[in-house]
Amino acid sequence: MAAVEQYRSEAYGRVARLLHWLVVVLIAAQFVVGWTMPDVHRDTQPVGLIAWHLAIGTALIVAMALRIVWRLTHRPPPGELPPLLDFASRATHFLLYAALVAVPLLGWANASSRGWASTLSGALPLPPIAATGSSVAHAMGDVHGVLAWVLFALIAMHIGAALFHRFVRKDKVLERMTW
Repeated sequence: MAAVEQYRSEAYGRVARLLHWLVVVLIAAQFVVGWTMPDVHRDTQPVGLIAWHLAIGTALIVAMALRIVWRLTHRPPPGELPPLLDFASRATHFLLYAALVAVPLLGWANASSRGWASTLSGALPLPPIAATGSSVAHAMGDVHGVLAWVLFALIAMHIGAALFHRFVRKDKVLERMTW
């Protein structure tokens, strides 16, 4: 019984775990849609998979905003990692959060430059964050694509680290975020 209580005290709270896995699902869907949608050109309209990409990206912005607010107002449970692994963990998490914010914001800027509306759940319109026709915001579409690959690499590192903890170190780090 004491081991179960110790695990619970070291685990992330339910809201943190819910937000983590919500972002995982949104990112997985976003990568699938992003890889299968048609290329975006000058006269491309935001329909079909492109509309889905915009909708998922908007949901991701909201989920990340909630996650950041939660993280800033709730301390994570204490972990016991050697200093080098603790530094690597903190740095990777910082980069993950930065990429998870930057990639959808750059996509939103690019969509705004094309005159495309971004809406939450297809109903709540979000304001454009760049002027229609903005060449800088239009170029952010290319940066968005490159940073999406950086995000993919960071996610692969994150998954690799979780598996390293589970199968090599055999510690409870992975279990802290699972149900």
